[in-house]
Amino acid sequence: MAGAGGRAEVSRYLVVGAGLAGAATAWRLAERGCEVTVVERAVPAAPDGSSHGSARVLRYAYAERADVEMVVRAAAGFRELERRTGTALLRTTGALDHGPGRDPRALARAVAAAGVEHELLSAAAARARWPQVVADGEVLFHPGGAVLDAEGTVRAMLDLARAAGARVLTGWALERLQRTGTGFTARSRTGDVVDAERVVVCAGGWLPDLLGGLPLPPGFLAAFPPLEVTQENAFHFPCREEHPHEGWPTVAHGGPGATVYALPGGRDAQHRGLKVAEHHGGRPIGAASARTGAVDAENRARVTEHVRRWMPGLVPEPYAETTCLYTTTPDEAFVLDGADGLTVVSACSGHGAKFAPLLGELAADVATGAGAAPERFRVGGARGGGAGNG
Repeated sequence: MAGAGGRAEVSRYLVVGAGLAGAATAWRLAERGCEVTVVERAVPAAPDGSSHGSARVLRYAYAERADVEMVVRAAAGFRELERRTGTALLRTTGALDHGPGRDPRALARAVAAAGVEHELLSAAAARARWPQVVADGEVLFHPGGAVLDAEGTVRAMLDLARAAGARVLTGWALERLQRTGTGFTARSRTGDVVDAERVVVCAGGWLPDLLGGLPLPPGFLAAFPPLEVTQENAFHFPCREEHPHEGWPTVAHGGPGATVYALPGGRDAQHRGLKVAEHHGGRPIGAASARTGAVDAENRARVTEHVRRWMPGLVPEPYAETTCLYTTTPDEAFVLDGADGLTVVSACSGHGAKFAPLLGELAADVATGAGAAPERFRVGGARGGGAGNG
């Protein structure tokens, strides 16, 4: 029954959130023949969330072979999306990793074990090939690294979900989720209602505001890892044309402080330069509802100094800047688990975009009971995973 002035929907599966994780889950569920309704508090890939924009890193360089193999599977999913929707979602650029915080030699062992093409180069060899970057010791290069279009990916996945019968409701902010005799009743802030047998919550930075009110077993909630939402900053720097090079790869530099990542910018920065940011360089805000969108001046100064020192191919004066959200667990591993018909897919810990098509598969397995997520993503499981960026 709908609330006052609201409308009622009935669906077997309800997906809360239409960012990368939610859109991927809806796509995979719908194509398995499941009846799916997606509710989104604003619009898909909303600009105040974690899935907006056109430039994120797809890299294979993780310290654990299992993570590398997950990227391989996810990349196949992106190619499937491109093929089926006729949309260009990946720009292959290659990827560089350098600096003691990245440990290129250890990364090389992991990508080699997974069969990913790569090279381990000396600093001098890397500088000769990419004069726009000052190499900090050995450098790992893998040519399959790419820039992915996050917003375009969300739209492509939702297009395929709709084509398979899914419904997508926008401007639908979850107020309350209750168990019923047949499943769940979800109520929006405006009184709209969706009744569903099973629910998948992909709320990103809004999860801290929702988690305690979800009808999950007390033991599950007690074991849920703490979530930290941070407002991150990203800056776009123009290229110096006088520095000839083969083209810009993505770059991850692990220095004595934070890891700084850089990647060719997308349409939201006029494709003019590189997007550069500190990984986990933002300030804690508690939940997405506290996001201000104000760029941190100290963070801007640190990133600009990094560009001046390590990226001579860029002009160290940002021409554009923005903020985004990370929702992070203490070990930076994802959460993908559930109980009694309610699945939670969060947090993506600042490096989930590259895994989106695969996360949808895993979430669909958990929600339908067809399979379980990897143990390290389960609440109370043997958690742990590679730290990532972008």
